[in-house]
Amino acid sequence: MATFGDIGLAAAINIITALIFLIAFAILRLQPFNDRVYFPKWYLKKLRESPSRSGTFVSKFVNLDIKSYVKFLKWMPDAFQMPELELIDHAGLDSVVYLRIYLLGLKIFFPIMLLAWAILVPVNVTNDTLENTKGVTFSNIDKLSISNIPLGSDRFWTHIVMAYAFTFWTCYVLKMEYEKIQDMRLHFLASEKRRPDQFTVLVKNVPPDSDESVSELVEHFFLVNHPDHYLTHQVVCNANKLAELVEKRKKMRNWLDYYQIKYSRNQSKRPMKKTGFLGLWGAKVDSIDYYTSKIEKLSKEIAAERESVTNDPKAIMPAAFVSFKTRWAAAVCAQTQQCRNPVMWLTEWAAEPRDVYWPNLAVPYVQLTVNRLIVAVAFFFLTFFFMIPIAMVQSLANIEGIEKAAPFLKPVIEADFIKSFIQGFLPGIALKIFLILLPTILMIMSKFEGWLSISALERRSASRFYMFNFVNVFLGSIVAGAAFEQLHTFIHQSAQDIPTTIGVAIPMKATFFITYIMVDGWAGLAGEILRLKPLIFYHLKNTFLVKTEKDREEAMDPGSLGFDTGEPQIQLYFLIGLVYAVVTPLLLPFILIFFAFAFVVFRHQIINVYNQEYESAGAFWPDVHGRIIGALVISQLLFMGLLSTKEKAQSTPVLIVLPVLTIWFHRYCKGRYEPAFVKYPLQEAMMKDTLERAREPNLNLKGYLQNAYIHPVFKSCDDSDSDDDMIEVHEKWEQELVPTKRQSRRNTPAPSKMSGGSSPSMHEVFPEYSKP
Repeated sequence: MATFGDIGLAAAINIITALIFLIAFAILRLQPFNDRVYFPKWYLKKLRESPSRSGTFVSKFVNLDIKSYVKFLKWMPDAFQMPELELIDHAGLDSVVYLRIYLLGLKIFFPIMLLAWAILVPVNVTNDTLENTKGVTFSNIDKLSISNIPLGSDRFWTHIVMAYAFTFWTCYVLKMEYEKIQDMRLHFLASEKRRPDQFTVLVKNVPPDSDESVSELVEHFFLVNHPDHYLTHQVVCNANKLAELVEKRKKMRNWLDYYQIKYSRNQSKRPMKKTGFLGLWGAKVDSIDYYTSKIEKLSKEIAAERESVTNDPKAIMPAAFVSFKTRWAAAVCAQTQQCRNPVMWLTEWAAEPRDVYWPNLAVPYVQLTVNRLIVAVAFFFLTFFFMIPIAMVQSLANIEGIEKAAPFLKPVIEADFIKSFIQGFLPGIALKIFLILLPTILMIMSKFEGWLSISALERRSASRFYMFNFVNVFLGSIVAGAAFEQLHTFIHQSAQDIPTTIGVAIPMKATFFITYIMVDGWAGLAGEILRLKPLIFYHLKNTFLVKTEKDREEAMDPGSLGFDTGEPQIQLYFLIGLVYAVVTPLLLPFILIFFAFAFVVFRHQIINVYNQEYESAGAFWPDVHGRIIGALVISQLLFMGLLSTKEKAQSTPVLIVLPVLTIWFHRYCKGRYEPAFVKYPLQEAMMKDTLERAREPNLNLKGYLQNAYIHPVFKSCDDSDSDDDMIEVHEKWEQELVPTKRQSRRNTPAPSKMSGGSSPSMHEVFPEYSKP
């Protein structure tokens, strides 16, 4: 059982580790040759240039300004210099909403911590219940928890009142935050610049027709049913194999560049390589000739596959991106049913082009249902079979478990330092190691399910990651840990006493979560800002592959927020904090330190490093709100269960009101605020259209949208393939239609001439949008 000393040692280890990472970061970020690693966002925006190369040879690589090292922690206050509105323009609304999740944690838990420590801790600690309970293992930490309250005591009413106070405060903060983010989203959408997805819907499950091609069928359907608003469309093709070949050739080109640079530096000897697996065996050949021949072969395969995609009707999927003349028309189409059959002509908002996950567009609609069933079964087994290693971690990460498994280690592990290390640090780090590969597995599952945008993939993966954390990290750790730590008591006591023992044991698992928060939340965040992996890879690429400024830009790896991994981690901390706020208030300061530190770190990273792949305007917020509400309900149910073991069953009718009120609050927020995140108001669309007509009356919108949703492989420029050649393949589907027995009722509207000209701004036409 972990003691204050064990927790203190774990805190010292994690604080020292975090400080080492932070000092290393503060020094490395000042070095000129690391500038692109720690400030890539500014390079991508063309607002920063490489540090001056003048001066001594050493100064080109090392910052010799001693004064700059004195202010090595200046990055922390600098992270707060950029105002929130400017940060939205700089990094997008998604990044700002993500930051506000950490801020929400501070708003919720800081008042809760003050109230819990002022009221609950004195109520808990002024008892001697644990000392007088035979057969129960405990430490001084547990004396601060609800476990130290006598059975049936009236002191439990203090905890019940605090549970109500914490619930009302959490709901109040959630409501205010939901309202704020809704306003931010609507303002962002109203003031956002023109984007292709504002005018475009994705049409799926286009019914087959023997007389018409998919392109003709889509054109005819929308000319008939949206005669005044349809503008153009782009059919979806299956170019996955072509994309694989292009990517493979790109990798071969990188190797060829590497060996050419190597040879240019030392022309006395041609570089050689082995053709076997990983270059470990096989015939020895000239590396430059080998990769040149490989690239030539792949270029021929690419040309053949491109021709196949162009001429094979089977390469055209029953789906298309359909664009309209106005945002209003696109909103009407995306949010209405198109025909009598509810599974045909399915429409939804098109993701912005950089958010589209192109490989899944080629998955047949019927196959998606089967794929999702397979993934659901696989996730079930992954979640529940993972409890086995979790239980092993919990059994071995305590002194009794290790001594039972390996008695010969008893003299070693009984040493004070080793004992404190095992009980205060080992459980958290062991669990962290087990979870390293999980996000990759869950993302593969989401891709197999067939979600059509990167944002949808990340949100789905995040949902599963949170569910996995809840079942295994939270419930698994509590149940398995409590069972192992109280195993002796379970065996030797009567069956009617077991629920009481569990009720006492569960609050004691707070020490495990404290160690987990310190390992994952403190040292882990410091490791995040150090960016050790991108640093190493950048210098390897810069040394061996970079030839031009464009190569150097591609060598940078700014990364992104990683919503699929970061958000479930935050939600787990919300869950732990809400569950233990009433039960073990000692845990709350550790949660607060995580939220405060994470807010500073990620604000710095968003300003200087991350380059977000897409912009969903905070569309993920309802998921965040729903999971916090779920954590609140879980904490209330567990608290009711805990009190039932404390001979306080009469409190159940009082406590049952809490989850009912919480669920009602969630339904209120869902009806009041969520529509702004899943639908686009026609009033907003009409306002933007009116503004655009005033600003650019002769805008060539069809020209703007014509090639917006072409598969990226047709836009790539590599070797002999030019942009015009690749785009010509796609345009062939639009121009050379299969002969049909039908006739369009009208032609696709011709584009108008494009003109410039100044015009009023959004704030001038619609003054209400000038409000923050």
